[in-house]
Amino acid sequence: MTTQGTSTQQAIGTDLPFLEKRISRRTAVVQLVGLALAGGSLTQFATSCSSPSQSPTPIVRSVGTVLYIYRGHSSLVLALACSPDGKRIASGSQDTTVQVWDAMNGGHVYIYRGQHNPVYALVWSPDGKRIASASYTEVQVWDSANGSLIYTYRGHSDIVNTVAWSPDGRQIVSGGIDMTVQVWNAATGDHLITYRKHTDVVEAVAWSPDGKHIVSGSDDKTVQVWDPATGKNSLTYHGHNAQVLTVGWSPDSKRIASGSADQTVQVWDATNGEHVYTYRGHSTQVGAVAWSPDSKRIASGGEDQTVQVWDATNGEHVYTYRGHTGGVTTIAWSPDGKWIASSSADYTVQIWQAI
Repeated sequence: MTTQGTSTQQAIGTDLPFLEKRISRRTAVVQLVGLALAGGSLTQFATSCSSPSQSPTPIVRSVGTVLYIYRGHSSLVLALACSPDGKRIASGSQDTTVQVWDAMNGGHVYIYRGQHNPVYALVWSPDGKRIASASYTEVQVWDSANGSLIYTYRGHSDIVNTVAWSPDGRQIVSGGIDMTVQVWNAATGDHLITYRKHTDVVEAVAWSPDGKHIVSGSDDKTVQVWDPATGKNSLTYHGHNAQVLTVGWSPDSKRIASGSADQTVQVWDATNGEHVYTYRGHSTQVGAVAWSPDSKRIASGGEDQTVQVWDATNGEHVYTYRGHTGGVTTIAWSPDGKWIASSSADYTVQIWQAI
């Protein structure tokens, strides 16, 4: 953990549940960022679990127009996911809820309360009918229309940090503190295969858009690409010199972007691991990346409270969004490429125009 994080931990004590030793480095840092906002005490934000309204006064930022700010959560927002049709967003929080709401105006739809611990990861099924949410040692799959639980997957022995759905909707992959990545049947929850080649916490997974491979990033500083059917490793990327916190495939499955505690995002060839370029715009660790649907741009977010958008072909900076007052935890690009959603330790999800 960084020096800043260590000093913050000393200031607030060690009796809080999210400071237990087994929690992932990424989660601990993100949550401590939230506590650091007010010098060791939680800043109060306007919250509502009924009908969040638009921000009355748009926040000044360098470039980009805020469309609205969702304030439904009462604690750090750790995950978000956009539905495949772009009409709804699901957001998960340390407040133990997943909230589903209208992506066009922030109108509240419903709250899922099936998880009884902080929600660390979310993903919609490709057909938009189900959502998988990860909390501690389990992943729950539930109906996205009404929040009814379908089943619970309990294959992991420790906190689950990340989940992803296969493009054909038939399988789900999850990874966590137990250093494993597990693939399982999305319809039944039956375990299919466990990938065990990481030697530290698994922070991120993503399924290639063509469905042929899974990429996983770990605190062991590697990014590994492998076959979900056999678990056979096809390449390991060693470009980072610190924990890998986030990964993302380009829409054409040809490149991977990986963000790290080394403050960089690196883009590289998904077939041979050849380095393409390094983006160095962030001043702190990078915990989120997202490719635009047309593959032309990448958005990245981190502990420095910014989301930065840059050219996916050469890494040149395009603009910076500065609407958050806490570390950025997750980014989602809308399916039509017109807006970006970003979640934060400041308790909010912000929707803003991608230009």
